[in-house]
Amino acid sequence: MSQRTNDNEPTGHPADTDEGDPPETGPAPAASDAGHDAPEADEHDAPEPDHHDAPEPDERVAAVRRRGAAGRRWRAARITGCAALLAVALTGGAIAAGAARDGAPAAAAATGTVSPALLNGGDLDASVAALQAHLRSQPRDVGGWATLGLAYVEQARTKGDPSRYPQAEQALEHALRLAPDDDQALAGRAALAAARHDFKGALAYADRALEQNPYSERALSSRIDALVELGRYDQASKAADTADTRRPGVPVFTRYAYVHELRGEVGAARRVLERALSSATSPGDVAYVASQLGQLAWNQGDDKTALTCYGRALAADDTYLPALEGRARAQAASGDLAGAVKGMELVVSRYPLPGPLVELGELYEARGAEGDRARARDQYALVDAWIALARANGVDADLDTALAAADHGNKSDALRAARAEWARRHTVHTADALAWALHMGGRDREALPYARRATATGYRNASFLYHRGTIELATGHREEGRALLAEALKLNPGFSPLGARRARTALEAAK
Repeated sequence: MSQRTNDNEPTGHPADTDEGDPPETGPAPAASDAGHDAPEADEHDAPEPDHHDAPEPDERVAAVRRRGAAGRRWRAARITGCAALLAVALTGGAIAAGAARDGAPAAAAATGTVSPALLNGGDLDASVAALQAHLRSQPRDVGGWATLGLAYVEQARTKGDPSRYPQAEQALEHALRLAPDDDQALAGRAALAAARHDFKGALAYADRALEQNPYSERALSSRIDALVELGRYDQASKAADTADTRRPGVPVFTRYAYVHELRGEVGAARRVLERALSSATSPGDVAYVASQLGQLAWNQGDDKTALTCYGRALAADDTYLPALEGRARAQAASGDLAGAVKGMELVVSRYPLPGPLVELGELYEARGAEGDRARARDQYALVDAWIALARANGVDADLDTALAAADHGNKSDALRAARAEWARRHTVHTADALAWALHMGGRDREALPYARRATATGYRNASFLYHRGTIELATGHREEGRALLAEALKLNPGFSPLGARRARTALEAAK
């Protein structure tokens, strides 16, 4: 998924007064990852943070329970009645760093995993309507406006509808006019900026929120997300340590695991996620963390474990879209193409973001039945439509453009978008996207340094290895290229419906 220049500024700001009607929700436009999704969580005051090493996993679990009890006592005194209107929708975990992560064609997409409890669109829509009604009678409720803004962000993600982002901006800006230093509203702005893939903005807002409340779980999590998506991995690791000390819990654990994974520390990432799953109590949290474990297993080519994890996630919540998407991908890798197509069609019908759309198109191409080529083209066209809608609503969609267009669209557009994204942030994902766009444009020597940079952290990603191996071969490094292609196929033989097939063909031709 998921991610980048904004062709149009978002429009529609609330009147510059203390009162006003909350923006109404409307029907989602017909459009087809979101990047790195920003977190959902609540915030509370707490004693000054301890300045010691992060606790061991067993200690973290106990700390979660202690912090949770303290947080419940604090919230009873602080949160206004309107926040309770979203209690059901806002009690799950948080957005995973790198949303569709690496199984989907778009990154950070890091993009498109969202808080599990918020994926039940009916509950969220009803809660939004209740909040709107509440704010009409209590228009000076800062917490209500902040909560409504975050709810709009979640609606945008869960429905694949970027037109919700301007509504979120209106609500959050209204909260900040009422209370410029409100930590909930500032953390909400961080979440909105991250959802739009403005990670510098997300970092700035998260820092401002933490100045007001150093224990804001949402701000702590957004700060990790922003640093990861800006390619500042050492700082992200320190931020994860800080967050783990101050607010240990499912949102922080999953980010902690992703930082480990980016370093190639797969075992450590798995252990953290397993501890997170052991501390999960709600169905939403179970679905969320089990899906992260499934994604980690799938990235390492362990389809059986991945399917088991996704099955556990869906047993907790049979509507949880990241689990449905991950299961379809694992089914394809394990040879169940029919099940994969059916599953991904369901995901796309509910969640039409670039990652699932490209994945479904490639599944159609891999199946090769009558009419499948046209069906695939339709999915790729929907990606273009989603990108146009995203840009019109303030979302930086260059990484989505680069990844989709390099393989399935205009190569010049792919390269232009990849260069624009690299100018903003230097991550392993943007390095890989730029390398592949350069390769597809016939500029392999220029691509090679970026392909090598994408694999330099130790991050074990079969797509990255395939891309680099292909580029190494194209620049005359036959031994290195063959080794990388073999490594990609060994790591995850089904990493892509089409990419894995092409990797095998290239490896055979290079013998």
